[in-house]
Amino acid sequence: MGGGALTLGSVSFAAADGHEPEREREQETRTVRGTLPAGSPDFVYVPVEVPSGVREIKVAYTYDRPAVPAGTQGNALDIGIFDERGTNLGGRGFRGWSGGARTEFFVRADEATPGYVPGPVREGTWSVALGPYTVAPQGLSYELTITLTYGEPGETPRPVYPPARAKGRGRAWYRGDCHLHSWYSDGHRTPAEIAALARAAGLDFINTSDHNTHTSHPHWATEAGDDLLILLGEEVTTRNGHVVALGTDPGTFVDWRYRARDNRFTEYARRIHRAGGLVVPAHPHATCIGCGWKFGFGEADAVEVWNGPWTPDDEVTLAEWENTLVAAVRDNRGWLPAMGNSDAHRDPDVVGLPQTVVLADDLTREAIRAGIRAGRSYIAESKNVTMTFTATGARGEHAGIGGRLEVPEDSRVTVRLEVSGAPRCTARIVTDQGVQLTSEVLPVSGAGVVEWRTTPAYAAYVRAELRHETAAGPLPGAMAGFTNPIFLGR
Repeated sequence: MGGGALTLGSVSFAAADGHEPEREREQETRTVRGTLPAGSPDFVYVPVEVPSGVREIKVAYTYDRPAVPAGTQGNALDIGIFDERGTNLGGRGFRGWSGGARTEFFVRADEATPGYVPGPVREGTWSVALGPYTVAPQGLSYELTITLTYGEPGETPRPVYPPARAKGRGRAWYRGDCHLHSWYSDGHRTPAEIAALARAAGLDFINTSDHNTHTSHPHWATEAGDDLLILLGEEVTTRNGHVVALGTDPGTFVDWRYRARDNRFTEYARRIHRAGGLVVPAHPHATCIGCGWKFGFGEADAVEVWNGPWTPDDEVTLAEWENTLVAAVRDNRGWLPAMGNSDAHRDPDVVGLPQTVVLADDLTREAIRAGIRAGRSYIAESKNVTMTFTATGARGEHAGIGGRLEVPEDSRVTVRLEVSGAPRCTARIVTDQGVQLTSEVLPVSGAGVVEWRTTPAYAAYVRAELRHETAAGPLPGAMAGFTNPIFLGR
C-alpha cells in the first residue's frame, strides 16, 4: 500500500447544463463505481458538489471481497467524510469517520450517525474519504450511493461535556482504563454500557479513545459522576502505529492521515499537548496491519506496555520498554512510564483488564494526567490486585513508585513489595541488570511480602512484577501486575 492521497472526479447534483434543476423531489441520489488497484494511496477522495438547500447527506457503500491465496491480504475499505472546508491535514473540514465499522452514515444539523459530526450541510464541495486499508492483488471494486435530502435544517445541539473532576479521596491511588472503544467508532457498546462496566471493574476514571473521531465527547456527560471521572481523547490510528490522545480538552480532534516518513507526527503530538493531553503510543508491538509503532518515543509521555489480556506482544513490549529505562539511566535523561489498558471493544472484552493504578493528588483530570506523566503508577489485571512498592535507605530515606531514592552509591537500600489479590502468583524484583529475585509462590490468599537488599552502585532502578504460574517451559507466566520503577542513587 502506498502513502499519500488521490482525488477523483466530482459527483455533481446539477443538471446536465450545469444549472441547478427545479427541486421536484425531496431527495436525489447518485451512484459512483470504481476500482482501486493494489498499491493505491492511503486515502482516496471522491468530491461531491452539494447545492444549497440540503438538509441531510447520506452515504452508503459496498465493495468486493474476492478470494485470495493464504497469506495474501484481501480487501478492506474504510470510509468517512469532509465538508466544504476541505480535506487538508489538520481536519478543519472533518465531519466523521467510521473506518470499516459501518456500511452507511448520514450527517445533518440536528443529528449524525455515531462517529460523525452533526451540523449544517452547507453548499460547496464535500469529499467522501475512502481509506483502502488493504487491497487484494485483483484490486478493490467499490460502489458509493450518495443521497441528498432537501429541506429546512434542524438546530445543532450545543455540546455538554463531562466535568473535569470527580469527588475523589484526596491524595490516593486511583484505578483507570484509558483505552476504550464505544459505538462511536468500531466498538459495540454504548457509553452507558461502558460506564457501568467501568464501575463494576472498580475503576475511578476512564478515557474515551474512539478511532480517529472525537464525536463521542458530548455523549459521556450523563455517564460521569462523583464516583467516575471521564477523560476525553481519541485513538489516533495512523498507518504506522496508533497513539492514545489521553485527557485532551473537550472537542479536540487529532488528524491521523500521515505516515512516519511524512514527518508530521511531531506536529500532531504537539496538538495533543496544546489541548492538555498526554501522548501514549498504544500496543506498539501489536501484529495487526498498521499497528506497529514507527514514530519513535521522543514526543511520548507514557507507553501502553500492557494491552488487553497478556500476550506475547505484551512480552515483547515489556522487554523493549525495559531497554528504554536502561537507556534513560545510561544517558542521564527522562524516562518513559508504562501504562496498561484494556482496548475493550465488545463482549467478551473485559473493561479494566488491565488497569493503571495512579497515585494522584485528587480525582481530577489535571491530577490524573500528572500522576501518569510522573510514572507514579502500577498496572494490575483487576481491582483485586494491589501492589505497594517502596525503597528505603539506611538512614530512613524513602521513595515510592516513579520516584528516586537519593542516597550514595554504596548505601544499602531495602526494597519492599507488599501484595494482595494475587493467589498462586510469584513476585519478581527486576533491575537494569535483569531479574534479581523470584519469590516463592504466593498462597491462595494472594497476599505476601517480598524484601530484597541492594545498592545504587549495583541497581540503577528497581521495579516489581507479579506473574501467574506457567504451565510448562522456561517462559514466565502471564502478568498479574507490574510497577513502574524506583530509581536509586543521585
